[in-house]
Amino acid sequence: MKWDGVTSGIHRFGGLEFRIGNREMGHVHDDTLADLPFPMQIRNKLIEEGRASPHHTLPQSGWVSKGINGEEDVRGVIELFRMQYERLKPHDKQNNVL
Repeated sequence: MKWDGVTSGIHRFGGLEFRIGNREMGHVHDDTLADLPFPMQIRNKLIEEGRASPHHTLPQSGWVSKGINGEEDVRGVIELFRMQYERLKPHDKQNNVL
């Protein structure tokens, strides 16, 4: 919640959702599972690198899941959300920051 522009609320399928503007960054179910949507190319790379798994109910989609079973998993989930934040946050087009 310290990242500029990020808000949270109840997710429509349960859990806590994080948004930046009108876009969902991802959500967490009961502090045990995080789900995040990515473009397929990024999704495939995350799975290939072992940083995430195919989504637990939509495995062919761009969504990934990351189980949270300990401190190391928490760090991994934060890294995934940071990737989302950097990808989705508004960019300063005037200064060509992409």
